[in-house]
Amino acid sequence: MIRLFFDTGARRTPDGAVGHLVKAFAAGTAVWTVYAAAFSRADSLTLIMTFLSLMLVLTFVMTGATANSARDRIPFFDWALALASGLTGIYFVSQADIIAQRITLLDPLSTYDVVFASLILALTIEAMRRTVGVGLTLIVLIFLAYNLFGDQLGGVLGHGLITYEHFLDITIFTTDGLFGVPLRVAATYAFLFVFFGTTLAKAGGSAFFFNIASYLTGRSPGGPAKIAVISSGLYGTISGSPTSDVVTTGAITIPMMKRMGYKATFAGAVEVAASTGGSLLPPVMGAAAFIMAEYTGIDYIDIAFAALIPALLYYVPIYLQVHLRAKRENLAPVDRSLIPTLGVTLREGGLFVVPLIAITWALVEGYTPTYAAVYGVIAVFIVSLFRKSTRLGPRAIYDILAETSLRTVPVAGACAAAGLVIGGITMTGLASKFSTLVFLLSGADLFSSLVIAATLTTLLGMGMPTPSAYILAAVLISPVMRALGVEDLPGHLFLLYFAVMSALTPPVAVAAYAASAIADANPLRIAAQSVKIAIGAFLIPFCFVYNQGLLMQGSLWEIVFTTASAVCGLLMIAVAAEGYWNAPLPWFVRLIFAASGLLFLAAGYFTVALALTALAAGTILLRIQGNVGQVRTKSEAGNSSG
Repeated sequence: MIRLFFDTGARRTPDGAVGHLVKAFAAGTAVWTVYAAAFSRADSLTLIMTFLSLMLVLTFVMTGATANSARDRIPFFDWALALASGLTGIYFVSQADIIAQRITLLDPLSTYDVVFASLILALTIEAMRRTVGVGLTLIVLIFLAYNLFGDQLGGVLGHGLITYEHFLDITIFTTDGLFGVPLRVAATYAFLFVFFGTTLAKAGGSAFFFNIASYLTGRSPGGPAKIAVISSGLYGTISGSPTSDVVTTGAITIPMMKRMGYKATFAGAVEVAASTGGSLLPPVMGAAAFIMAEYTGIDYIDIAFAALIPALLYYVPIYLQVHLRAKRENLAPVDRSLIPTLGVTLREGGLFVVPLIAITWALVEGYTPTYAAVYGVIAVFIVSLFRKSTRLGPRAIYDILAETSLRTVPVAGACAAAGLVIGGITMTGLASKFSTLVFLLSGADLFSSLVIAATLTTLLGMGMPTPSAYILAAVLISPVMRALGVEDLPGHLFLLYFAVMSALTPPVAVAAYAASAIADANPLRIAAQSVKIAIGAFLIPFCFVYNQGLLMQGSLWEIVFTTASAVCGLLMIAVAAEGYWNAPLPWFVRLIFAASGLLFLAAGYFTVALALTALAAGTILLRIQGNVGQVRTKSEAGNSSG
């Protein structure tokens, strides 16, 4: 039932002349968007309006009304919706200069303004339902209903009368609503990085990352799962989407893990946890990180730099749990004959490191993420020329352009939804009212407020794409954190972490549902295992709010000490979660290791001393129990022989 609630429309693959026409339109959309985002001098409002119109057209011709819609033909009513989207886009682009100069709430809306604003609102909501599901659509509709009818509520949540024209004025005819920051990011940074990821994958970059991971970890116990951890993380930083990463790399890694002896649920969970973390891993991260840069005014390179250590820490407990599970179940590594040598791997794909270096260099040099993505794409094209097997010809480029537009359709739907919510929150002042409610619950205590913020962000993000989840949290919850004295960088990165984690948190874990189809396992069980495997992600954000050395803020000693302490803490918690260290651990030793891990994560001199003491006590108890077990075994053997 939950799955039906978050199902999207079927993606169509029309054939014949219609298929060629749609593909040409998608490729043309990509060409225009790349040009407009990177090279055109057109104003931002015109860019966003045109982009949304093109995405709406693609949505209605390429996405069915339901999951069971026909995939090979486009019905008449969807052609009509696509035509309406195009006409609406033409109207708004023709009025862009007037809209940019008008005075909000003072200059009246014309009849045409009201009609076309209502039409684009309805089209956007339907496109949202088809691309990101009923769940997010209902949330948006609730916010819209609150805007229009919230004046009838009493108490702190009530607001003044907002007429329909007032609502349209703010939501459609300003940059605080539909045509705001989220869609601007989708039309620039996000689109160009999707273009980069699609180009890299088409040229063979994803195969190179997989082979590198195989070489590094395939020979060790649990090699297939370790390959999944590394390759999914590397690919995830490019795709920026947990679900698409699961579908792409999981199609290879999950069956491989199952063949090597891992249970289906655990195999799916490893892939989900590793893929989800890719959205937190620099240099690319994902669309939400670009929105964070726009929303906070913090340079993207500063966000990526600060996010590096926490992102690497995220994978520490995942990797160790995979290793311990393999040791406990005596799972074999990958057959050596199936692992390419380092020389072959580097010879066939080593140059694919160059595009990542190009992006990192561009960001460090101060170029915008838009131009960083452009340099990355150019680097991929240059690198692909060195080998015939990776060379991108005109047909491949045409396919890349069309696929980029189609992959961006859900991102545009999610960002449009976020823009509608932001507009509503702006006109009702809901953010300040929400802060009041949080303070009533937490008593203005920092830790309690962080727990509430983490819980609300995860709940708001269930079933949502990461950008929408982050934006909701940023608008509603970031004022609370700012009022508590948390700076924007750690505060918004905290919210970003839990927005990303909503992709694997039950009961609505969209990445787990994607993995369930490949693993042939229960999605909720996969989600529960994913939370256990990715447990570090639920602890690390609290650590860097209190100890910003993890964000590379402070002296070198503070950075080294807090990082080393966090690594020790996450290792202890991973051992406690898996319940194994050369042998199964008794429950009381697991509790001691967990407590030791939490003390390490606190990263204070006194807490680290307590953690070491607890760890020593747990080790002694474990050895005592082992000795007692050996004596008991010998005694039983003696009685048996007697």
